[in-house]
Amino acid sequence: MAKLIKGFSRLAEAIAGGLLAAIFITFLLQIVLRYFFTPVGWTLELIGILWVWVIFFSCAFVVREQDHVKFDIIYLAVPRGARRVMALLSAAAIVVGMLYSFLPTWDYIDWMKIRKTSTVRNPFTGSKIPMRDVFSVYAVFMVAVGTRYMWLFIDVFRNDPPKTELEVVVENLAKEDTKNGDAT
Repeated sequence: MAKLIKGFSRLAEAIAGGLLAAIFITFLLQIVLRYFFTPVGWTLELIGILWVWVIFFSCAFVVREQDHVKFDIIYLAVPRGARRVMALLSAAAIVVGMLYSFLPTWDYIDWMKIRKTSTVRNPFTGSKIPMRDVFSVYAVFMVAVGTRYMWLFIDVFRNDPPKTELEVVVENLAKEDTKNGDAT
């Protein structure tokens, strides 16, 4: 199972990297077209579409829980039992919020099928891309984040909250001291 998760993680990182590379290449193309040929508008729109995808896709599948920005001053100041309650409440709130807002959000995304991109066209069909396709990544994001926090709720319920960065550092220092003490 760990091997499967690691493989999925690598694939997600490769997709996110590919999206960033596509943004960069499109940006360079935009510069070349602007200064040496005729400026085109589709490059700006494509960069915007790719940016939406890279943000929501990466937040759903690449960014780890410990990499998110957190305002955790109070969380770190309370004892472990209170942290457990806070972690359970916050995870449950996120899951409930994602579940509660999913259907209205999906209705809006589906409604966006009537709107199309202004200049970007599907390279295979030549037709303009429905905005539903552009923003469908947000629905994927909602499902992934809801699932992630549901799993976090279960994990905290079973095993207590994850250790803080400070606790991990102190634990690692203690292990090194024990290791060095055994060596001498």
